[in-house]
Amino acid sequence: MKPIMQHHALARYTSYLITAVISLSIGLMIPLLYSHSSIDRTTEAIESEVPYCVASPQVPASVSFAGQEIDLTRCDLRERMDRELMAFTYMHSSTLLTMKRANRYFPVIEPILKAHGLPDDLKYLAVIESSLNPKAKSPAGAVGLWQFMPATAKEYGLEVNNEVDERYHIEKETEAACRYLKASYERYGNWLCVAASYNAGPARISSQLKLQMAEQAVDLWLVEETSRYMFRLLAAKAVVEQPRRYGFLLKKEQLYPPVTYRTDTVRGPIDTLARYAQKHQLSYAQLKEANLWLRSTRLTNRLRRPYVIQLPLPESLYYDPKQTRSHNPSWVID
Repeated sequence: MKPIMQHHALARYTSYLITAVISLSIGLMIPLLYSHSSIDRTTEAIESEVPYCVASPQVPASVSFAGQEIDLTRCDLRERMDRELMAFTYMHSSTLLTMKRANRYFPVIEPILKAHGLPDDLKYLAVIESSLNPKAKSPAGAVGLWQFMPATAKEYGLEVNNEVDERYHIEKETEAACRYLKASYERYGNWLCVAASYNAGPARISSQLKLQMAEQAVDLWLVEETSRYMFRLLAAKAVVEQPRRYGFLLKKEQLYPPVTYRTDTVRGPIDTLARYAQKHQLSYAQLKEANLWLRSTRLTNRLRRPYVIQLPLPESLYYDPKQTRSHNPSWVID
C-alpha cells in the first residue's frame, strides 16, 4: 500500500504544481494582452521580447494656456511638447508626488491668483519650479514653491534674513509671485513670454524678442533650459489636469489633505521656539513644519513686527485617509 500512497501523493503534488504554473502564466499574460489591445485593437499580435509595453503619449493638435491657443501641428512645437509629455509621464515618482501635493497646495494658490485677477493656469509655474515642494531649494539659492532668489524676493516685499525667510511662506510667496507676474505681463502682454521671463529673466527675453524680430517666446531660439521651460509648463498642465490619460491612477485616500490651523499673532521676541511649541502642545518639528519661514531656533523680532504663526489643529496632526477629499474629482479613480 505504501508505494500506492506515495504514487497518489506524487500525482497530487504534480497536479498542484501544474495548476500553479498555468495560473502564474495567465496572470503574467493578462496585463500584457490588455496593454496590447489598448494600444491598437486592430493589431492581432504585437511581438515584444519583454513582458511589458511602453507607449508614447499622444500629442494633441493644440493646447491652450491662460487663454492662448498654441498650434502643435508645427513640427518643432510638436516635438518639444512630445519630449516634455514623455518626461512627465515616465518620471513616475516625481509626477505622483506632485499630484498628491497639488491636493494640499492648489486650494491655497488658486484663490490668491484669482484675487489678483491672474489666470488660474499660472499655478503650473509652481508645479514646474518646485514640483510643489515647499522646501525646494535650487543649487543657485532659489527656494520655496515659486523659487525666488533673495534679491528678487526682497524687491517684491518678502523678508529674507537668518531668522525669517518668507520665500518659504506659501501665502506670502504666492502674493509676491502674483506681483511679479502682473508686472511682467504689463511688459509683454503674453503669458508664455511671461513664463519664459520667469525662467530666464525679463532682460534676456526682451532682448531676444527684439534681436530675433519675434513676437512669441515659443518662436525664439533660446538656451535649452528656457526653450524646454515653456513646454514643461504646457505638459504639466496636460498631465495634472488629466492624470488617468497618462497612466496615473490615484485614490482619494492617497492624496495629501490640506492642513487646518489656528493662528497666534506674535509682536515680540520668542527666545526658544521649542518652548513656544511646547506651550501650544506641539513638538518643535511640528511647529517648524507648519511655519517653514521660521529659519532659526528663535525669533528675535527687534522691530516688534507682528508675525502670524500657524498652529496645526489636532485633527491635522494625524492622517485619516477616509476623510481626505479630492480638490479635483478628475484626479482620482474613486
